[in-house]
Amino acid sequence: MNGWVNHLPIFPVVIPLVAGAVMLLFAEARRAPRTIIALVATLLNLLVALALAYIASDAVPSIWPDGIAVYLLGGWQAPFGIVLVLDRLSALMLVLNAVLALTSLIYALARWRKAGPHFQSLFQFLIMGVNGAFLTGDLFNLFVFVEVLLAASYGLLLHGLGEPRVKAGLHYIAINLAGSFVFLIGVSLIYGVTGTLNMADVAARASLLTQDERILFETGIAILGSAFLLKAGAWPLNFWLPSAYGTAAPPVAAVFSIMTKVGIYALLRLGSLLSGASGASVPAPFNEGWLFGMGIITLVLGTAGILTASQPQRLVAYCVIASAGTLLAALGFGGTAMKGAALYYLTSSVLATGAFFMLCEMIDRTRQTGEDLPLEMMEPVGQEPVDADFTDEVIGIVIPAAMAFLGMGFLACALLVAGLPPLSGFIAKFLILSATLTDTAPAPVPVTVWVLWGGMLGSSLIAIIALCRMGIHLFWSTDEIMTPRLHLGEAVPVAVLLLLSVALSIETGPAMEYLNLAGNSLSSPQVYIDAVLSGSRPPGPPAVPSIPVEGISP
Repeated sequence: MNGWVNHLPIFPVVIPLVAGAVMLLFAEARRAPRTIIALVATLLNLLVALALAYIASDAVPSIWPDGIAVYLLGGWQAPFGIVLVLDRLSALMLVLNAVLALTSLIYALARWRKAGPHFQSLFQFLIMGVNGAFLTGDLFNLFVFVEVLLAASYGLLLHGLGEPRVKAGLHYIAINLAGSFVFLIGVSLIYGVTGTLNMADVAARASLLTQDERILFETGIAILGSAFLLKAGAWPLNFWLPSAYGTAAPPVAAVFSIMTKVGIYALLRLGSLLSGASGASVPAPFNEGWLFGMGIITLVLGTAGILTASQPQRLVAYCVIASAGTLLAALGFGGTAMKGAALYYLTSSVLATGAFFMLCEMIDRTRQTGEDLPLEMMEPVGQEPVDADFTDEVIGIVIPAAMAFLGMGFLACALLVAGLPPLSGFIAKFLILSATLTDTAPAPVPVTVWVLWGGMLGSSLIAIIALCRMGIHLFWSTDEIMTPRLHLGEAVPVAVLLLLSVALSIETGPAMEYLNLAGNSLSSPQVYIDAVLSGSRPPGPPAVPSIPVEGISP
């Protein structure tokens, strides 16, 4: 059994890569085989992610001790070879990405896959890039996987028509190309100083640098951290996000809701490893003070955006920014208990915003009279339609109690993003706020506790005011509301994500057991470093003996 199980860490990269490449061999008109391949690949991706999360837990300690698997590509040991590293945190992120990908794909099959070319292949390459970013153990391959997911996201963001979408898409492309250039500069500086790009090895060598080398190293780390903050949607580098996410096709925006978490994951992973380097302080912006400060400002500005947004999908985009701010502030606050609570909040927010993006488009149909497509999806006069029968399948059927479903779905999403009871959003914020008291001495209460409490509670209050106002505007402010025709395939993914949020609320105890284990592993980075550099537990092919390199000690 261990033979094939040990190769599971490579599957989240291989499955979408192969599926996306195979679908390119089919003409666009042959939708049936492309759809089957996409569904099978995405479902397999979910099953593999669930299996990895199960094995990485304490359920099967004999396979991967400490829940860490090191997959040696080509059989070369770290730091000379490329490694994929799976632990509880990366397994959690793989599961979230797989769930969001499957539900978004099912939603897209109703209509949006036909609004532009190669949607299915681009979707699979995006999944591959996100999975690879969560699994890679070195900075250069993190850069490679981020570029893969960005390249796919460029095509997906421009999927469909409309001047706002094209303008936001070109802006998004320009900003992220600049971010990738900054990313590469940071990686180059780090390699020039340390002679390695393996994240565990970088952390191990950081404390051995001379004073002059340390200055250059921290410069590279700061540049690299700026690229991560851009990807995470943190202030002051998040000005691109509302327009990009607010104009994207709904299933694309839904799957994009986890892309900001790639930046947060990178900040958390590398910051955790650098904190484990003995004798070395964590450089900015990975240290807790910087993360907390930028997180609070991001939370405040995201909440202000929620209050001022007039379009539902743009409002959800600001919810993504507010969630990024909450996560950064919580992680910057520090403490082992806080890490588990923050991961619970991350899980809840990804499910909530993914469902909310898809729900907004269905609600928008209640205000359309005689049009099957949103305005930005209509073909410009004098141009060929994107697809001859694209509009034919938009009509769908009237599902029972469609308006009740949309109203209840909007209410559930509002409760989740605002953090009000009884759903998982409230539990997540309660866990974060209670963790501030758990990790704080009885007296005096630090200023950071008051700031975090004020920011989160104030954000919840303003968010529910803005969401109530938006709900009144969407459902009660006009007599022209019509019962929309919805595909069952559109309603089911939203319902599944919301039901998963309900299940997360009910099963908070078991969920927190797993998330606390993930948080504890982040607080003990030496276990991760030893597992990667020792090569004692490689699930990949047999390791090639280490090659001594003059001047570099593994």
